Amino acid sequence: MTTQQQLSIDVRPGTAVSALAMSPPSAEACLVLAHGAGAGMAHPFMRAVAEGLAERRIATLRYQFPYMEQGSKRPDAPALAHATVRAAVACASARFAGMHLFAGGKSFGGRMTSQAQALEPLAGVEGLVFLGFPLHPPGSPAKATERAAHLSEVELPMLFAHGPRDALAESAPFDNAVQALGPFATVLEIEGADHSFHLLRRTGRTDEEALDELLDGIAVWMQAWRIG
Repeated sequence: MTTQQQLSIDVRPGTAVSALAMSPPSAEACLVLAHGAGAGMAHPFMRAVAEGLAERRIATLRYQFPYMEQGSKRPDAPALAHATVRAAVACASARFAGMHLFAGGKSFGGRMTSQAQALEPLAGVEGLVFLGFPLHPPGSPAKATERAAHLSEVELPMLFAHGPRDALAESAPFDNAVQALGPFATVLEIEGADHSFHLLRRTGRTDEEALDELLDGIAVWMQAWRIG
């Protein structure tokens, strides 16, 4: 039976954030999962990802960034966001000792995780998972080169779950950025999806079907890249 537990993670003196650990039976891997800029760890998409991965025997640790914990709409400065990523990874490593450890998140959360890894390796993490990497602001693909620059310093396997209608990762700059990473990068293309993995009705598929494809792809990729 899958269990869920509310946790508190100390980021630095005077700063703590909430987290949710979901533990399915017989799990061999854990994904440390950060939320996007506009919604916290309890957002329906985040919950659906955690529950769906649990069905695929993958544990998760969802957590808040401090600004979201405080009810602010303005994301934290990178240094604080990076510190939060590290604290969450350390918490997951201790709680899920012996499991293969991956980290990443939705949009902003994934980018903060990759930046933290590029600056200094996240202890014990074997790969990064990005659920809609925000490569540039909407309508500004020229900024993709700057946003992608740090990815060459990650030096871990990276999974980019992407939809061709993603306004924050248009096809041309996205393809260029991923190709530059060589064998470190794998693309999980969800046909017809946007940045939030929503599908248009005319595709004949549902968002639930897109989510299943996304989660199946993550599980297969994590299995392939587990070290040891």
